[in-house]
Amino acid sequence: MRGRVPERAFAAAGLLLSIALLCASAAPARAQAPTSLPPWHQGVSEERKQRAHALFTEARDLHRRMMLAEARVKYQEALASWEHPELRLYLARVLRSIGLPLLAHENLRLSLQWGPGSLTPDQEQEARSTLRALVQQELAAIEVRCDQRGAAVLLDGKPWFVGPGVGRRMVTPGEHVITARKEGYFTVVKPVLVLAGKEASGHIALSVDGVVIERRWAPWIPWATLGAGAALGVAGAGLWWQADVHHREADRRLGGGCDPSCAPWARDEYDRSILENRLAIGAFIAGGATLITGTVLLLMNGPQAHRTEDRGGVQIELSPVLSSDVASLSARLAF
Repeated sequence: MRGRVPERAFAAAGLLLSIALLCASAAPARAQAPTSLPPWHQGVSEERKQRAHALFTEARDLHRRMMLAEARVKYQEALASWEHPELRLYLARVLRSIGLPLLAHENLRLSLQWGPGSLTPDQEQEARSTLRALVQQELAAIEVRCDQRGAAVLLDGKPWFVGPGVGRRMVTPGEHVITARKEGYFTVVKPVLVLAGKEASGHIALSVDGVVIERRWAPWIPWATLGAGAALGVAGAGLWWQADVHHREADRRLGGGCDPSCAPWARDEYDRSILENRLAIGAFIAGGATLITGTVLLLMNGPQAHRTEDRGGVQIELSPVLSSDVASLSARLAF
């Protein structure tokens, strides 16, 4: 809770820690099996417990005098010696008071990690209600799914999880950046703006980053055009040769016995060769134009390389963070 903590609460917490410490010290080692001890007592030496208790006493005094930064340091030193749920609760109070709701949320979650009985009923109720208030009023949530195997997903530049999978994390309100990357795929970078009490959920899609080789037309089109031009040239040459043959034949038949009176008949004999000659010239012109066109098409139809289109991204939806059971919500979070 914010503001000054009642002195009775400090006294009660100190008394509880003292009683726990005395009970753990007084009980003979052989009379109590290790499994009967609470989880936060197991594997902790008496020396470490004594040190944690002394640091807690100092931190409680600093906390009562509203020297919050100094109290935070002492609580953290005590936790380094002894991981105790009540120390987590007190540290969370300090962190929330100095404006660090995300760290406060994490410590409240850890204070409840051993389930019912790790705190007094009043303390457990306080921890759960404070967790709920933080989630709905001071924090936001981001949850994304990535189905691409081996894709590394980062949040604000820090590793988050590797796909395929789903990541969910509590964050402070404001802008955060989701990044997903994998070799051979376009890197996805998505800024996400979340407000207090809101959850941004979405799906990450990656698209292949590759090089595609394409041509303007099918490869057979320029070659077919060149072939058509060559065929027209061959046809023109055949017509030219045939026109020459027919012209010579007309000369041979009409050259010996015609006087000027038979000139019209001579023109009739030459008409066929003239027509074939004209057709040959047309075939040469059409064949040449077709050959030029085929050559241009062949030069323009060279392979062209370009990158595939980036169709990846992150689809985000915003919704309220709804949680009636803070304990179950905390169990889902990935830290």
